[in-house]
Amino acid sequence: MCGRYLIEDEAYADILQILNDLNAAKDRIDMDQNMFKHGEIFPTNIAPVIGSDNVTFIKWGFPHWKNSSVIINARAETALEKNMFKKPLREHRCAVPSSGFYEWSRAGSGSGKSKLKEKYLFRLPGEHMLYMAGIANSFRDAFGDPYTAFTILTTAANDSIASVHDRMPVILAADEVNHWIKDDDFMEYALHRIGPELEQEMAV
Repeated sequence: MCGRYLIEDEAYADILQILNDLNAAKDRIDMDQNMFKHGEIFPTNIAPVIGSDNVTFIKWGFPHWKNSSVIINARAETALEKNMFKKPLREHRCAVPSSGFYEWSRAGSGSGKSKLKEKYLFRLPGEHMLYMAGIANSFRDAFGDPYTAFTILTTAANDSIASVHDRMPVILAADEVNHWIKDDDFMEYALHRIGPELEQEMAV
């Protein structure tokens, strides 16, 4: 789940404001804006994440251990048990700012893979920002060069999403972002709670 998400203009402006609030240098903001894709965010895009007292711009997707694909989600129920996720979950948590996230539901005529897919955008009612719980880690690419990437934690879908998909991101309120990043007890709580009710709209 959460194979794409959205950063609209209002959320984009808020992320830049967070940079200013953290007293980021002006030349750093200009440099990061050049890397800062907004609109629909796809796996392997460079996107903003909020860490401990900073905002960084890193790749979406941990490298897969078997092939050249990337791992864009980690299951909240088992992340603390998996070698790839347990250390970053303990030491390198982050929040992924967005306007909302996309899911697809199979509908229409046909069967199996021949069914049409309908695309939905999920948002927090009355809010233009939706924060997803993430983790980050450092890796090396095929040339041995270091880079940092993030993945998004997912949990079982609540009633507002279940008719479309059985998973949803672990969602944080704005005032929970620092708790997620810095508080291990809150991390354990957030991984196992039911997500907030969301509103959905058909997406193009």
